[in-house]
Amino acid sequence: MNASATRSRTGGGSISSTGAGRTGFLSSNFSTSASASWTPDLWGRIRRTVEGDVASAQASAGDLASARLSAQGTLASNYLQLRMTDELKRLFDAAAGYYTESLRITRNQYQSGTADQSAVSQAEAQLEATQAQAIATGVTRAQLEHAIAVLIGKPPAEFSIPPTEAMIAVPVIPPEMPSALLERRPDIAAVERLMAAANAQIGVTVAAFFPTITLSGNYGTSAVLLHRLLATSSRFWSFGSNLVQTVFDAGARRAQVEQARAVFDQDVANYRQSVLTAFQQVEDQLAALRILAQEAEVQDKAVAAAFEAARILNNQYLAGTVAYTSVIVADQTALANAEAAVNIRQSRLVASAALIQALGGGWDATQLPSRERIEEDAPLNFNPLPPSIEEVRGK
Repeated sequence: MNASATRSRTGGGSISSTGAGRTGFLSSNFSTSASASWTPDLWGRIRRTVEGDVASAQASAGDLASARLSAQGTLASNYLQLRMTDELKRLFDAAAGYYTESLRITRNQYQSGTADQSAVSQAEAQLEATQAQAIATGVTRAQLEHAIAVLIGKPPAEFSIPPTEAMIAVPVIPPEMPSALLERRPDIAAVERLMAAANAQIGVTVAAFFPTITLSGNYGTSAVLLHRLLATSSRFWSFGSNLVQTVFDAGARRAQVEQARAVFDQDVANYRQSVLTAFQQVEDQLAALRILAQEAEVQDKAVAAAFEAARILNNQYLAGTVAYTSVIVADQTALANAEAAVNIRQSRLVASAALIQALGGGWDATQLPSRERIEEDAPLNFNPLPPSIEEVRGK
C-alpha cells in the first residue's frame, strides 16, 4: 500500500505577444493505492521446494544425532574399559597379597632350613612382578580417564573417576531382533531424508516445464483536492493476470530434470549402502558376542582348573614333595588365565556397547518411530518411493 501527494507547475516563465509575463498553471494531485499479486502453485513447484527444504533440515538433524551417538558410544566404551582396568588391578592386588603370604612362608622355611635361598628369591620376584603389573594398570586408567574428561568437555586435570568394587554385568542380548530397529539409527534417517529431498527436487525441476500464472489487482483513489480523495468518483481499480512460459531453452530444463533424477539415484544407492553397512555392524557385534560368550565359558573353566592346580602344588610344596619352581609356574598360569578372563569380559562389554550403538541407542520396540515416507501429493511426481530396509536387505 502506498500514498502520494504532488504539486506541479506548467507553462510558466514565457512572454506573451503583448509583452505581459505568464505565471503558468499550478496543479496538485493526491492518491492512495493498494496492490496485491498471487502466483498459484498449480504445478507443485513451491510445495515440493518446501518439502525438500524440510527434508534437508531433517537430514541435518540426523547428522547431528549420529555425531552425538558416536560420541556417546566412545564414552561408553572408554568407561567400560576403565572399570575393567579397575577390576584387573583388583586381580593383581589380590594376587600380590597371596604372593606376599607365600613369600612370608618361604622365608620362614628358609630360616628353618627346609627351603633354600633360590626359593625366597623366586617368591620375591613373583611378588614384585605382580606389583609392577598392578602399577602398570594406572597408565591405562589415567589415559581412559583423560579421554572421558575430554568427551564430556572438562579439563583432564580437573576430572577424576574414583575406583569402585562393583562389577559390571554383561547384558543379555535378545536372540532375535527385528530389522526395523535399524530405522532408529540417525545416520540411516539422515540419508533417507536426503533421498526425500532429492525426490522433491525432481518435482521442482519438472514444474519448470509448465507456465507460471500470476494474478494481480490494484485499488486506490486519486484527486486534485485533498478533501475529495475519499469521494466515490475518485476511486479506481484494475485486475489482470500474467502468464510466463519458456518456449525454448536449448534443453536446459530437461538437463536439470535428468540431473535431479541422477542425484536421487545416487542418494538411493547411498541409502542402500548405509543400510547394508548397518546390518554388517550389527551382525559383527552379534557374532562377537556369541563367540566371546563361548570363549568366556571355556576360559572360566580354565581359570578354575589353573587355581586348583596351583592350590594342589602349593600344598605339595608345603609338604616338601615338589620344588618351589612348580608352585611359581602354577601361580603364573593361574594369574594369566584370570587376566585373560577379565580381558574377555571387557571385550564382551565393549561389544555390547557397540551393538547398542549399531542399533541406534537401544532396542525397545515400543519407542520406535513410524517410518516417514515421501508424500506423493504433487501432480507431477514421476519418481518412485525410496526402498524400505526390508527391500534393501532382500536384494
